[in-house]
Amino acid sequence: MTSFKPLQITEIEIITTMMQDFYAIDNYPIDIQVSKKLFEEFIPNENLGKAYLIYNDSEIIGYAILTFVFSFEYKGKIAFLDELYIKEAFRGKGIGKQTMDFIKTESHKLSLKLLLLEVENHNQNAQKLYLANDFEVHNRKLMKYKL
Repeated sequence: MTSFKPLQITEIEIITTMMQDFYAIDNYPIDIQVSKKLFEEFIPNENLGKAYLIYNDSEIIGYAILTFVFSFEYKGKIAFLDELYIKEAFRGKGIGKQTMDFIKTESHKLSLKLLLLEVENHNQNAQKLYLANDFEVHNRKLMKYKL
């Protein structure tokens, strides 16, 4: 049975280990010590967002992180589904769909107005999951300015 629990300070080591696996998929750099410090700031401050561990029975099999932004265009608080990771052995078993259902339910409880996310062009399975859950390709181009 799949369940979801809010990330606790005591579970930072668990999530950062999974983050290493997630980032390795696309060879993204990760500084574990920086990530741990970010979680120490993020977890107690509910204005920043929410992080959840995904369980299959009592085994932790993934995580999801929502980060919050206030938007005048969308008339309130919106969220970025910053990360969604499910361990490889548990992919293709409907857990992604269950996770998206959970995220959408939580988003309503949190009075969010919009969910945004990024997905790699090569990750066709993730794109299918998001499209099947009523996400649509945004008609704007995401740009960044690194400080």
